[in-house]
Amino acid sequence: MSEVTENSTAPDFKLPRDGGETVQLSDYKGKKVVLFFYPKDDTKGCTVEAIDFTAKLGEFESAGAVVIGMSPDPVKKHDKFIDKHDLKVILASDEEKTTLDAYSVWKEKSMYGKKYMGVERSTFVIDENGVVKHAWRKVKVPGHVDAVLEAVQALG
Repeated sequence: MSEVTENSTAPDFKLPRDGGETVQLSDYKGKKVVLFFYPKDDTKGCTVEAIDFTAKLGEFESAGAVVIGMSPDPVKKHDKFIDKHDLKVILASDEEKTTLDAYSVWKEKSMYGKKYMGVERSTFVIDENGVVKHAWRKVKVPGHVDAVLEAVQALG
């Protein structure tokens, strides 16, 4: 499978989301979508990132964008994460890792010399026609949400 890059068509998905509903990328045709992939609910970096996206959600919405976070955690864990931190972003659950694979963010990682599979923190800005306009991989959380917002606003 080829890696999703800028100017490629964003792979569609239909996945369970927080609150027991489903979320499908193609349902947002005509809107911009910020799709951020993160490793795990309620860990330090992931919590900061989700809170930062929530804090700027009004600005993303004013720029015509919806914000969707995705991890392999189950919906019940997403619901607890949202309740605990008063998150307002959509959280999709990809326990099967099909969408994580489609976006090439399910990668071999290494910590303390041990190799394991996990999510490479990544964000994609998808335009109204389903085309990836910006892609950030190996994201560092501080300042990231502001950079994403700037990119979305620049799309007009």
